[in-house]
This record gives sequence, structure tokens and C-alpha cells, in this order.
Amino acid sequence: MPRPNAAQFAYGSATVICSALAMLLLSQARSGLGVTVIAFAALALGVLVALTAPTPRATRKRATAVRVAQGTPVPVQHTASSTAAAAAPAAAGRIAEPTLRR
Repeated sequence: MPRPNAAQFAYGSATVICSALAMLLLSQARSGLGVTVIAFAALALGVLVALTAPTPRATRKRATAVRVAQGTPVPVQHTASSTAAAAAPAAAGRIAEPTLRR
């Protein structure tokens, strides 16, 4: 299970606080049992909101997986170092191997 990000924490916390205040004000609960029920309902609602908040990384991975499954070409991002590293072994006539050296 992935860790929640800062936005999910913020959405969940704001939901718990706002929903608890709204339910307490609307219900005018004075007993300990009523306040406890409202607190648990607000907490459940906050967890639900936090879990359903969109995460940009997950949607990007899912979109790439759908493209690969459909056979659509996935664009590759090239950097200057990866282009130079790819050109050097081609000129030398051998395949580059992964290394930890710079």
C-alpha cells in the first residue's frame, strides 16, 4: 500500500475537522455517546476522502500501462547524458553495460 502524500493528509484532516464541527453544530449532541458517534463518523469520512484523493504519480503509471497493453508507443524522454552514453558505445561497436562509475 503506497504512503499517503501531503495533499492526502491535508484533505483528510480538513474533512475530519469540518465534518465533525458541522455534525456537532447541526445535531447539538450533548451526550458522550453522541459526540463519540459523530467523531467516528467524521474520522471515517476523512479516511475515505484521503484514500480517494488523486495522486499524480499513480495516474501517470496507469496511463503508461494502458498504452503498453494497447500496443500504443510510449514516448521516451531523452536527456543529454543518455544521448551521449547511447552514442559512445555505438561508435565503439559494443553494448554499454550498467556501471556505478561516473
